[in-house]
Amino acid sequence: MSDARAVAVPVLTYHAMNVNGRAYADNDHVALARDLDWLHAHDWRIVPLRTAVSALFDGGSPLPPRSCAITFDDGSWFDWYDLDHPSHGRQRGMAGILRDFRDRHGADVHATSFVIASPEARAELDRSCMLGTGWWGHEWWAAAEAEGLVAIESHSFDHNHHTLAATAVRDGPKGRFDTIVDEAAAEAEIVAASRWLDDLLPMRRTRLFAYPYGQSSRFLREDFLPRRAADHGLVAAFGTEPRAMRGTDARWNLPRFVCGADWRSVDELSRLLASA
Repeated sequence: MSDARAVAVPVLTYHAMNVNGRAYADNDHVALARDLDWLHAHDWRIVPLRTAVSALFDGGSPLPPRSCAITFDDGSWFDWYDLDHPSHGRQRGMAGILRDFRDRHGADVHATSFVIASPEARAELDRSCMLGTGWWGHEWWAAAEAEGLVAIESHSFDHNHHTLAATAVRDGPKGRFDTIVDEAAAEAEIVAASRWLDDLLPMRRTRLFAYPYGQSSRFLREDFLPRRAADHGLVAAFGTEPRAMRGTDARWNLPRFVCGADWRSVDELSRLLASA
């Protein structure tokens, strides 16, 4: 048990809506494709995030040496579909990049997409943060679960996003998640998200959570999430502290590296993983 808990598992996070050019540093699709090839060439094994959590915290099967996990945030169409970007041309969807890698190398690959549950919030965010083209629907989530390449997990009910006219937090401040310090707001953002996703996708159960903005409060980490586990069904939550995950970490605030924030090239990823 002590050896398993000491294993370091880097969790690499990408945002499929980060398409601000065609180069690695400003396009997470380009970054993911290049990173996957680098990881394979350097003997990293990509494992499902849930598998890594189970191995480190719940007595699951030991992980292969040099294991890492991949996550996407927000759950837009860019996670699944190829899209014609109005400024930067055709973009291979994140799932397509995973398939291309699998077919090219014959290697296992998997990602976890942390999605915003509320369809009303996603529709409003599509208008306020994208182009209002309907690229934030959830019709692909069931297909993703059925294929087994991309798992759907929770990124809260509506992200408490600052561009929304109203959020589940009601009168609380928008645009942050570390300000959620009361039962009603936490239930509306976390428990409601798990239940909505479980109803939509009854073939699986919500088990993982990623804090919007990477932010959490002590109330969420140390009180609400452990105390209300029977209601939200989660087994772990992730922030964005830039280091590898270990079994000695607190399971309600696990670390992740974020592409663009923590590395902006393959060389930087190489150095990051060498130090992880």
